[in-house]
Amino acid sequence: MSPQQKALMVPEKQGKLEVGSRSIPKPGTGELLVKVQSAALNPIDYHMVFLKHYPAVPGVDIAGIVEELGEGVENFRKGDKVLAHGAFNNDKAAFQQYTLTVASFTAKKPIVIIGGSSCVGLVSELELAFQPHLNRTAVIQLARLSGFYPIIATASPSNEDLVKSYGATHFLDRHLPGNELKAAISKVTDSSIGIVYDAISLPETQLMGWGLLAENGTLILTHDVLVKEDENKGRKAARAFGSPHAPQNQELSRSSWAMVEKWLSEGTIQPNKYEVLPNGLEGIIGGLERLKNGQVSGTKLVAHPQET
Repeated sequence: MSPQQKALMVPEKQGKLEVGSRSIPKPGTGELLVKVQSAALNPIDYHMVFLKHYPAVPGVDIAGIVEELGEGVENFRKGDKVLAHGAFNNDKAAFQQYTLTVASFTAKKPIVIIGGSSCVGLVSELELAFQPHLNRTAVIQLARLSGFYPIIATASPSNEDLVKSYGATHFLDRHLPGNELKAAISKVTDSSIGIVYDAISLPETQLMGWGLLAENGTLILTHDVLVKEDENKGRKAARAFGSPHAPQNQELSRSSWAMVEKWLSEGTIQPNKYEVLPNGLEGIIGGLERLKNGQVSGTKLVAHPQET
């Protein structure tokens, strides 16, 4: 019998999360077996829309220690502390004690990062393509890293200092009505708005973002596109899917993941504020409820699977 581990699983479609046992997978070519020390939660984890086969293990944000190398892996060794982007695949999911990671989408954790969880929350957005379960502070940092200016962020007033610390050049209250928001933006810049990233992507926020766009601008969404594109102005709306495992993203993801250790060690990318949930994998269940109910702001929730 294969060695067993604890994992948080959805036993069946629309079933409730529960902790169970499953085999520890073996790494294949180009893969690592990682002992998961920290797993971060994302809103996509409670939607569970990408789970197709059951029982299913969710979660994609991984930080841990390399336990075993698959064939062809040369840049890592057993004992390395790493962070990685998981996949919607039981053997590569985050909410378990051991998981497989693809070496190309795994980075070593810099020595200057203190603590077991501090950088795991960055995992979701270390591609330069935006993702559906995006951590919004990472969008700001990557926009800064990519040379965008100005970077105008909307958020709750309580998070103004936070978004500015990550690189937003200007802050606006997210509660402003559309006409007031547009007027406030015009005071910041007289340039046209080429890109709007809507992290919420509700019908009303999509319409608001659409109304801000200049001709030939792009609205990036985290949910299905609800606005109607207009040919005469050339505006476009697209739902982003930035998983490094998607074929269209792999080339960009390999190059960006190769830079992660350097970006973190130099402070180019800053780790998120985080809160550690109690009781290991069991604590994720309550954490996802908090995310679902809108009870988390400006903080990453992180679980330690080994404490289960």
